[in-house]
Amino acid sequence: MDQSNRYARLDLNEADLIKGGRHVLCAYIMKPKAGHGDYLSTAAHFAAESSTGTNVEVGTTDEFTRGVDALVYEIDEAREIMKIAYPVELFDRNIKDGRAMIVSFLTLAIGNNQGMGDVEYAKMVDFYVPPCYLQLFDGPAINIVDMWRILGRPLVDGGMVVGTIIKPKLGLRPQPFADACHQFWLGGDFIKNDEPQGNQIFAPLKETIPLVADAMRRAQDATGEAKLFSANITADDPFEMIARGEYILETFAENASHVAFLVDGYVGGPTAVTTCRRYFPNQFLHYHRAGHGAVTSPQSKRGYTAFVHCKMSRLQGASGIHTGTMGYGKMEGGAEDKNIAYMLERDAADGPFYHQEWLGIKPTTPIISGGMNALRLPGFFDNLGHCNVIQTSGGGAFGHKEGGAAGAKSLKQARDAWLAGINLVEYAKDHPELKGAFETFQGDADKLFPGWREALKVHK
Repeated sequence: MDQSNRYARLDLNEADLIKGGRHVLCAYIMKPKAGHGDYLSTAAHFAAESSTGTNVEVGTTDEFTRGVDALVYEIDEAREIMKIAYPVELFDRNIKDGRAMIVSFLTLAIGNNQGMGDVEYAKMVDFYVPPCYLQLFDGPAINIVDMWRILGRPLVDGGMVVGTIIKPKLGLRPQPFADACHQFWLGGDFIKNDEPQGNQIFAPLKETIPLVADAMRRAQDATGEAKLFSANITADDPFEMIARGEYILETFAENASHVAFLVDGYVGGPTAVTTCRRYFPNQFLHYHRAGHGAVTSPQSKRGYTAFVHCKMSRLQGASGIHTGTMGYGKMEGGAEDKNIAYMLERDAADGPFYHQEWLGIKPTTPIISGGMNALRLPGFFDNLGHCNVIQTSGGGAFGHKEGGAAGAKSLKQARDAWLAGINLVEYAKDHPELKGAFETFQGDADKLFPGWREALKVHK
């Protein structure tokens, strides 16, 4: 059934829709399935399924219902681009405080339409949120600025927070895990639980956390520097998340402000993220996105992109989210992914299709992880244009030939060299940990810094 007479309005102007301020706008890559309707009729069916319609006319539709139809307002069949305007009234609101929820946005804009029989594929690549709807989202309460404050750094351009993920991600018992934390903290700032770590029988949370809290105290005493820990509280049950969080804060006691809470935001979903954001508003909400590649990967033709996923995280209130390594580490992506970071951290930024004003909502901090080491950092910073990120190196720290503390120091030294505008090879001549990174990661050294062996007098 062709529904384009109701769910398509190609006479609508995008600038007018934005000026009107009553619609969420979504851009998709969409292809109709062969043998079904033309592009416009398929797009209209998609909009109908995303809002007030179905695949047949129903007698319960009234004039008000038609007023909240989602409308296809632009198509470009050659580029497979479809844009839909969703009236803000469509989206569910909390009964307790009238606030908005990402769950409702996803239910409509990424819902049953993903399984429609006449659609070969459809993937959201950008969306725009008008001011009246934007202000109904929580946004972040805490971000990297609060970490800089704890670390005694400047609150503007305080620079990279040097972090790691304890490896192996699973299999360590409580004491070896805490020992690894202590070793890294002698040189670095920040440690995160990896995404599957929690309360395994070989490492019960109530045995592991007291040892980690003690390791933090000892490392702070030894270095005279504050340290940070991100504890995974993800669970199916919000009350389990709260129980874990409360126990962790009680155990870290005077260092409770040094604790972030990691939430597996993709697999746990918006409910898990919002539980943490609202119940623990004074803690850094560390959004881990494990599993997101199932829909965000360029290989996937459905769902939404990594850009869309990260933009939603800022609405939900993530303090920081993993953004990949923009082609400089082992994770999928490219240099152009810096636009994800800009959308997270700036008060106004351009997406692939829409310009978004954030109207003072706090930034979400990019978290960089996945195959990074000291030698890869200068190129990454050059591409991004700054180093105000949290960077977590697993192998890049613990793979260092002198161990985790030296690996952490090499990462700091790479940051300091970049900030000072000094070539990494030159800086390594007077910084043994950075020189050790060259000797450890020789494949990267040969590729990124030809001639380093002669300069650093390394001949093996």
